[in-house]
Amino acid sequence: MARPLWFVELVKKSFPTRFLLARLSRYAGLRQVIDYMLFAGDDIIYLPKDNVIQVGVDLTRPSDVILPSAVIEHFIQETNHLWLMDFCICRTAEGCQDYPAELGCLFLGEAVEKINPELGRRVSKEEALAHLQRCREAGLVHLVGRNKLDTVWLGANPGHKLLTICNCCPCCCLWRVLPVIDESISRKVTKMPGVSVTVTEACKGCKLCTRDVCFVQAIHMEGKTAVIDDTVCRGCGRCVEVCPLDAIELTVADTSFMAAAIERIAPLVDLQ
Repeated sequence: MARPLWFVELVKKSFPTRFLLARLSRYAGLRQVIDYMLFAGDDIIYLPKDNVIQVGVDLTRPSDVILPSAVIEHFIQETNHLWLMDFCICRTAEGCQDYPAELGCLFLGEAVEKINPELGRRVSKEEALAHLQRCREAGLVHLVGRNKLDTVWLGANPGHKLLTICNCCPCCCLWRVLPVIDESISRKVTKMPGVSVTVTEACKGCKLCTRDVCFVQAIHMEGKTAVIDDTVCRGCGRCVEVCPLDAIELTVADTSFMAAAIERIAPLVDLQ
């Protein structure tokens, strides 16, 4: 059943309390309830920004490079059920001043038919791809996967018929809760298979990458060198992009990363 607009407004109003909810998940009894109600069955992958990836090929020949965005393009081609939100609920709720609030999530699968028509619209594959290109140009990062939270606030059931493609900024993203939420939940949101982010010897300790760039707080200083905690990093590539000395590198060890990501997500959602 589609959620009425008053319910969506309530979600917006309660959005700033997400960090409190995340901390409550550390208590065993509450963790089970929170996980069951909001995160059961989740598996979400952060895709690195296309412009920061290195895959061991000649980057002067772009036609040779399979970019991370190809993962979501694959799923778009697999379905005729595409729904584009008119707004990003995270950026709208936070009153974001740095990234466009009108660039909302894209949802795929038959469950989109349950979404309130006042929240967005059906789009073609071409319109969906164009929207995602605009998101990348605006500096947003894609996430793709099954996300029960979206089935809850949108009333778009069943969950196995809804695939989320989210376009996130570092300042307002829901998943900024990952450093404080219980590990059993946070590990459902991961980096793309094979991704590694490292700091090279070129780092001069300017600290720019530590200043509201990493949304999961994976970067800290050790002396005059930035250090990335690989167990926390989700491989979005924002730190690579802002480094003035190109001292941070994002690499993908296996050039078959696209197939690995698709094989992981595809069984979770029926897009037909």
